[in-house]
Amino acid sequence: MPATDPRILAFRRLHESGCFVIPNPWDVGSARLLEQLGFSALATTSAGFAWTLGCHDNGVTLEQALAHYTAITAAVRLPVNADFERGFATEPEEVAANVTRACGTGLAGLSVEDRTHVAENPLFEFDLAVERVRAARRAIDATGTGVLLTGRSEGFIVGRPDLRETIRRLEAYAEAGAECLFAPGITNLDDVGAIVRAVAPKPVNVVMGSNWATVDQLASAGVRRISVGGGLARAALTTFLATAREIKEHGRFDTLARATPFKEMDGMFR
Repeated sequence: MPATDPRILAFRRLHESGCFVIPNPWDVGSARLLEQLGFSALATTSAGFAWTLGCHDNGVTLEQALAHYTAITAAVRLPVNADFERGFATEPEEVAANVTRACGTGLAGLSVEDRTHVAENPLFEFDLAVERVRAARRAIDATGTGVLLTGRSEGFIVGRPDLRETIRRLEAYAEAGAECLFAPGITNLDDVGAIVRAVAPKPVNVVMGSNWATVDQLASAGVRRISVGGGLARAALTTFLATAREIKEHGRFDTLARATPFKEMDGMFR
């Protein structure tokens, strides 16, 4: 069924051509600030959100995640894509049920990954992984929302850095109904190019957690969407920790003196 929500339509148009950056706020405040900076879309970060609750990445519950998506989408006018982790389930029918609920939070897109979070067997078996994406596709179609589905293969971040297997999985996810493909942990432009060619014409997302490539280089490689995962949250917490240590260990407040003035910061939330 066709999408009718203007934000979903806008999000889909962004995936049709060119290259765009989709930064990852970790709470309502950071989402509103990124909107003011002029970005065209936002994406949640499972890690950044988990840290706001004082727990590790992938440590939040489905209910907490759904409430988070609802809060973010209500706070901004931009399309929002959800890091929906592993669908908060293993079996395809459970993934489908959870995806259906996520589609009711105002999201324009969501991703489902093939990571099990079981150390001995970190990726779902191939056929099950594909069926999970297929189930998510059916669930989205049944809602009629037009939410854009991203299929993620996690091999490069769980100790299985096999490009051939990653491409095999991404191709299968595309066939199963994923409209955007994503392999976090890739940090090589040649590998990026290989993935882009393999799943073309479907768009590819690349996550940047350091400075191994620029927006222009990724665009030249054919990447359509660039996210930063928990990077902005890490950067903010890095400054927080450095400032707190400066106070605790040296009794100085130099970093506070260089911070954005209170009036200016407060004004961005009015």
